[in-house]
Amino acid sequence: MSTLLRNDVCWCGSGKKYKKCHMEQDIFISNIEKKVGYKIPRDIMKTEEQIDGIRKSCKLTHEILDMVGERIKAGVTTNEINTWVHEYTIEHNAYPAPLGYSGFPKSVCTSINDVICHGIPDDTVLKDGDIVNVDVTCILEGYYGDANRMYIIGEASKEALDLVRVSKECLEKGIEQVKPYNTLGDIGYAIQQHAESHGYSVVYDYGGHGVGLEFHEEPFVPHIGRKGEGMILLPNMTFTIEPMINIGAPEADILEDDWTAVTADGSLSSQWEHTIRVTETGYEILT
Repeated sequence: MSTLLRNDVCWCGSGKKYKKCHMEQDIFISNIEKKVGYKIPRDIMKTEEQIDGIRKSCKLTHEILDMVGERIKAGVTTNEINTWVHEYTIEHNAYPAPLGYSGFPKSVCTSINDVICHGIPDDTVLKDGDIVNVDVTCILEGYYGDANRMYIIGEASKEALDLVRVSKECLEKGIEQVKPYNTLGDIGYAIQQHAESHGYSVVYDYGGHGVGLEFHEEPFVPHIGRKGEGMILLPNMTFTIEPMINIGAPEADILEDDWTAVTADGSLSSQWEHTIRVTETGYEILT
């Protein structure tokens, strides 16, 4: 970012004079940069116009997950879930971001039981007692909205129910740490502490990510960490928090399809995800 004078138009695209927009924040951040010894990128902060577009895409993603929740049950195949998501997305003038992404062959990820993430829909039939994650990302008018949820099929075991509950709590604990000038380490620490306090492990091979203008942007959002470490959070950053919590060990194996990640020890895994915006005082859950 080139040096701006007080009366120049702000770099953020708002059209306001710099002194009336981001000047004070930039001075504050510059002082932080001197202390931490690295540059904090300003371009990860979205404009208000971009936030509005991302919010609309996230709303559609939320609606799709609601729709899945109304239909999913024992006897349904994951291919059927893919069809529901694809058709609903297209009918609402959007496009499913997973389809064709780095060769991914379907419009949604469906991850059952010991599948951590990136499960590919196929003819697998959901059965009573399964826990399944459905991960949806929409592209609406060029903006991305990313979220996932766990669904319990029929009557699941107490072991599975407890895992699903605690993994959702881990997401909530992470979100509670989102506010300006906190760090990504604060998020990861809160998640890790809560998961491990229940005897679970946190998958470290995967994490959240910036999102909004692209499917995957900076920063990488780890779900383990130390307080005060990692990138500083700034207003109008948008990123996902999506902790993957295992009953057993945190290690993952990748199947021959080069996508499906499963727990190395065959234990159950559970994940919840939201797209989050950092506000001036805290956070907004966009999905």
